[in-house]
Amino acid sequence: MSYLNTQPNSYSPYSPGGNSEPLAFFGGTQSTSGGIGISGPSGSSPYYPGSRSSLEGNVGGIGNINSIASGNMNVNGRILSSGEGKWWEAFGTGGFEGEQSLMEELGINPSHILQKSLTVLNPLSKVDSNIMDDADLAGPFVFCFAFAFFLLLSGKPQFSYIYGVGLLGTTAIYLLLNLMSENGIDAYRTASVLGYCLLPMVGLGGIGMGIGIDSLFGYILSIISIVWCTFSASSIFVIVLRMNHQRLLVAYPIGLLYGCFALLSIFNVKK
Repeated sequence: MSYLNTQPNSYSPYSPGGNSEPLAFFGGTQSTSGGIGISGPSGSSPYYPGSRSSLEGNVGGIGNINSIASGNMNVNGRILSSGEGKWWEAFGTGGFEGEQSLMEELGINPSHILQKSLTVLNPLSKVDSNIMDDADLAGPFVFCFAFAFFLLLSGKPQFSYIYGVGLLGTTAIYLLLNLMSENGIDAYRTASVLGYCLLPMVGLGGIGMGIGIDSLFGYILSIISIVWCTFSASSIFVIVLRMNHQRLLVAYPIGLLYGCFALLSIFNVKK
């Protein structure tokens, strides 16, 4: 007890006055009037976020806050203006530097789809041997759906038959091509070629939606569409697999497959 009473400057936070020392809040500066002085933007007060040190060093104060609020940010060395960063830029390359577009991330290349479609629509043109290096199923799925949709509008709801015949036909032709060729081909590319070459059959379904093809004129158009699809598909398979001397053997099963699609477009399946 005698030791405690001998302390001349004992501090009690609850003393009513006198020489009591103020509480120091996180490095606050003491003002000349005895209170806590909160420093400005260049000081060390914790109430100013700009004055706190971070892992990347001391961030500037209010100047940085204003620049962030105005939308100018430096990302990977590139200045992004306030007009960038919109939702539609996900479909292009206007976001971050080096970022792929959404179509490329999904494996969809519109220019390649257009090139393959033009090759099918012009069967007499020379087929590039590397046309199926970038095989995709985006175009075939769109063409199959468009064909089924046209038949639906013409009163023939045959979605299940179209996808069923397409699946079985693709599997059969895939097996035949691998038995006949030395190089071989995968099922993905087989389905891609057959799906792209379905494009003339989609046109036949569109004509049937408008005028109907259950007539002599429709039969002629169906035969033309079968020959067109078969010639285009066999040309691509022969060039890719180097089977120039087996053209007719390749075209025969492909013609049977597209003949089934033509029958589905002419006649309605009764359940």
